[in-house]
Amino acid sequence: MTDQSSHRLLALDVMRGITIAGMIMVNNPGSWGSIYAPLGHASWNGLTPTDLVFPFFMFIMGISTYISLRKFNFEFSMPTLFKILKRTAVIFLIGLGLGWFSLSLRTFNKLSVEELSFIDRLIQSVTNFEHLRILGVMQRLALTYGITSLIAIFVKHKYIPHIIVITLIGYFLILLFGNGFEFSENNIVSVVDRAILGVNHMYVDSGVVLDPEGLLSTIPSVAHVLIGFYCGKILLNKKDNNEKIQQLFIIGTILMFAGFLLSYGCPINKKIWSPTYVITTCGLASLLLALLIWIIDIKGYKKWSVFFQTFGVNPLFIFVAAGVFAILMGNISFVYDGADITIKTFIYKIFLQPYLGDYLGSLIFALLFLVFNWMIGNVLYKKQIYIKI
Repeated sequence: MTDQSSHRLLALDVMRGITIAGMIMVNNPGSWGSIYAPLGHASWNGLTPTDLVFPFFMFIMGISTYISLRKFNFEFSMPTLFKILKRTAVIFLIGLGLGWFSLSLRTFNKLSVEELSFIDRLIQSVTNFEHLRILGVMQRLALTYGITSLIAIFVKHKYIPHIIVITLIGYFLILLFGNGFEFSENNIVSVVDRAILGVNHMYVDSGVVLDPEGLLSTIPSVAHVLIGFYCGKILLNKKDNNEKIQQLFIIGTILMFAGFLLSYGCPINKKIWSPTYVITTCGLASLLLALLIWIIDIKGYKKWSVFFQTFGVNPLFIFVAAGVFAILMGNISFVYDGADITIKTFIYKIFLQPYLGDYLGSLIFALLFLVFNWMIGNVLYKKQIYIKI
C-alpha cells in the first residue's frame, strides 16, 4: 500500500474503472431471474454489453503489465521473477479464498436443518473442500498475468504477435476438432477441465459442467492479455496523444472487423473464450481507449470521469471487497415476518420490487450496491491511498 501515486495515465484509469464498475453491477442484480437483456451474458454464441466488461479489464491488465515491467527493462532477474510469481499466487489465492468463503457460508446455511452443534456445523462448513470451485475470475486474472509477464521477460517482444496468432489458431483447431462449439459435456473444454479439475471443482452452467474460466480456455485468454500488452507498448512509445489515438484506432478497427468477419466460421463465444471473442473484444477495447484518450487527454473533459477514477485506481481491491459484501448479503439471514430472509432479499423484496417492479427493482439494487462500493473506494481515492495486490 502506498499513499502517493506515480504519474498515472488518466484515460487508462477511467477505462479500468468503467470495467470494474460494470463487473460489479452485472454481477449483483436484485434477482437473477429479472435482468434486462443487455445486463445478461449471451446464453451461448453471441455478444452482449455484459460480455465486454471482463475482457476489457483483461485488455487493460495487459497494458498495465507492460507499464509495470517496463520499470525493469523487461529483463530477467530473480527479484523480478519473484515479484511476478508472488503477485500471481496472491491474486489466485484471493480468488480461491472468495470461492471458499462463499461455499462455507452456503454450506453453513444448508446444515441448519440438521441436528448439529454450532461448532460441528462450522467445522463441516469451512472444511467443505470437496465442492470448492478451483477457478474463477480472479484466478484467470492471476494465471494470464503470470504467463504474460513471464513471456515478457523471457521472449523478445518482436515475437509476441507471432505467439498471439499461433495461440489463437491452435486453440481454434482444438475447438474445431473437439466439439468445442457445442454446448455439452462432450465439448473439449469441458472434457479437459473435468479430467484435470474434477466435476466437483467446476462451474455448472444450466446443468452442463462447463467452466467459463476453465483451464483450457485460459490459453486464448493469455493471447488476450498479450494483445493488451502490445497495445501498451504502442501507448507508451508514442509521445503524442494524436499518434496514440491513431495507432489504437487502427488496431482496434482491424481487430474488430476481423473478429466479426471470422465469426461466421468461428462463433464469438465468451464461455469458451473463442478466438473471435478475443479478437473482437480486444478491438472494441482498443477503440474505447482511443476514444477516452481523445475525450480526456486531448479535449480535457475530465469532470465526468471522477466516479470511474475511484474504481480505476484501486480496481482489484474494490472488486474483491464487492465480492465479500455480496457473499455476506446473500448468505446472512434474519427472521422477518416469521420467515428467514437474507439481507439481499430483504432489500430487494421489501423495499424495491413492490414499488419498482421486478426488472427495474433488480437494476436499482445493482446500482445501489455499486454506489455503496464506490463510497468505500472514494475514501481511499480522496486520501490518495492505492492498494496493490
